[in-house]
Amino acid sequence: MTKQTANISIKHPKHLLLIIILAGVISLGLLLSFAYFSGNFEKAVTKIYYADNISPAHQIAIDKFNQQFKGKIEVIPIDLPFIKFNTNLRKELLARSLRNQNSLIDVFAIDQVWNSRFATWAEPLDAYFSEQTLHAILPNVLKNAYSDSVLVSIPLHTDVGVLYYRRDLVRMIDPSGQLEKSLKASITWSDFIELGQAYNNPYNFYTFQGFNYEGLSVNFMEILGPEKTNDIFDSDSLTINSELAEIGTDFLYKLIYHYKLSPTEVTNFNENRSYEYAIEKDIPFFRGWPTFYQTIKNTTIQDRIGIAALPHVQGQPTSSVLGGWNYMISKHSKVKREAAIFLNFMISPEIQKIMLLEGGFLPVLSAHYTDPDILKEIDYLPFLKHLVDIGFYRPIVSHYTQLSKQLADQIHRHLTQTKTTDR
Repeated sequence: MTKQTANISIKHPKHLLLIIILAGVISLGLLLSFAYFSGNFEKAVTKIYYADNISPAHQIAIDKFNQQFKGKIEVIPIDLPFIKFNTNLRKELLARSLRNQNSLIDVFAIDQVWNSRFATWAEPLDAYFSEQTLHAILPNVLKNAYSDSVLVSIPLHTDVGVLYYRRDLVRMIDPSGQLEKSLKASITWSDFIELGQAYNNPYNFYTFQGFNYEGLSVNFMEILGPEKTNDIFDSDSLTINSELAEIGTDFLYKLIYHYKLSPTEVTNFNENRSYEYAIEKDIPFFRGWPTFYQTIKNTTIQDRIGIAALPHVQGQPTSSVLGGWNYMISKHSKVKREAAIFLNFMISPEIQKIMLLEGGFLPVLSAHYTDPDILKEIDYLPFLKHLVDIGFYRPIVSHYTQLSKQLADQIHRHLTQTKTTDR
């Protein structure tokens, strides 16, 4: 990306965001209206309007549900693909639609960090799920589905930040295999930097998500570590701890401009672009989520790439940010009972297995991490469960979405500034 292009994109971010959100709201409104009115012609079948990023795995699950409940309930998917709507835009789009208090959306997916923010539009779910069903869900995942002790969402899949590495390149660095073992257990950021400088291939060692969106905030928090992350925001105001913000931002800046481990292009990278660039440029390390193997549908490449724990701050526990997506039922929905049937279906063992094997989405059911049939295909699943067990959530504060947006704005502005000297 040229310097001129970077300046243009930063100069008018609010104008662009408003245009995209407005276009998205209009498009979603038209989709919902069409779906709603066309659906009313078939009174015998209850229609559930479901807004999400509809991946091929999601569609398989929807088709199975519609077949099983044929003539009784039908799920109508409303696709909000990540390629068009990043996490921030999707949040704004859903929030604007739900504020209208209409019943055009029955079920919608939320980033788990939106749980408290969207609780005001959500139907309480305690009465719709048995104790046995809830007990089968990973405890560290289920606890984040509550708001003020009320179950307002149900987890569909979990997520955890990981470090991917090129096996062939890492073995060139250390033929003994000891480095691979150390990466699995997590090395310190200091050791990682030393490794990168010894690799001596400027700007071609590590990629991360540096675009101005929620993914940048996540990368920032993984640099700070769980202890400092909890103190980054003031829970009662729109205040960011400037000292901690400086520490994390400065580190990301130095990865690019001082240590020269990451290319300047990372300031434009979301997940998929960071993966593609790392593969195109033969970069040995890149940060990502477990869905990577399904995103890059090339078995040759997949076989060459290993998975490890992210580096950690010296003296802090090894840990990664937890993510994932939950389901909510709109409190304005007129088909709440049928919507709850759909949600129970989506977290059933059969569908959770499909979502994992077809889409790479980490299951929320504990039993799947020890299932011998699943482990035959995904032998690293227990390792991912270990990372989920020790992972940490982004701060649970009432103004998280506004604070995170402010934080990402500040970090991105700093990372895209042209510097003549290192700090």
